[in-house]
Amino acid sequence: MTDLSPRGAPGSAPVVEHFAEALVPTPHGEFLAHVYITADGEQHIACVMGDVEDPPAPLVRVHSECLTGDVLRSLRCDCGAQLDHAMAAIASEGRGALLYMRGQEGRGIGIGHKIRAYALQEHGLDTVEANAAQGLPVDGRVYDAAAAILADLGLRGVRLLTNNPAKCEGLAGCGIEVVERVAIEIDAGPENLRDLQTKRFKLGHTLSD
Repeated sequence: MTDLSPRGAPGSAPVVEHFAEALVPTPHGEFLAHVYITADGEQHIACVMGDVEDPPAPLVRVHSECLTGDVLRSLRCDCGAQLDHAMAAIASEGRGALLYMRGQEGRGIGIGHKIRAYALQEHGLDTVEANAAQGLPVDGRVYDAAAAILADLGLRGVRLLTNNPAKCEGLAGCGIEVVERVAIEIDAGPENLRDLQTKRFKLGHTLSD
């Protein structure tokens, strides 16, 4: 295991190990997939296209695992559509990286509590209220592992595909410069409108009307 903390402070960031890499063909083109393991055993994947080490700063998406949105294509959230959009945007530029962060389902509450949150939403609560009703944090994600992976890939500055200013701040706090925030807005529908409104008004996401 190698300490890849971009902050360099002993014990201040997780240890990550570069475990494997292989080419993965996708509908958006061929990516070189790197698997990283953190000290707690979580496995994350970084899908890289082109040369990302040389300037200018490449397009990067740090995507939290969302089984319901990414795999089941649930319309309750915009996660699956954001994942597709990010890969297409990176492919359009011919270079960039998509980090798929495992263990961050439901902003860190896990799939079981997320489905319970869905049930609470069916009785009128929004996503923030549903987490609070279960005694869970609104957003339990940290960005140390993502920053360490980006550092191992040779990145210190990124153009980050996100609507979430907290994600920019989290990476910056771990030594990764966000030189530009690139919006990744998905059209609202009847199933995800309230979720997007909650992100905008309660979680501070930068979203248009």
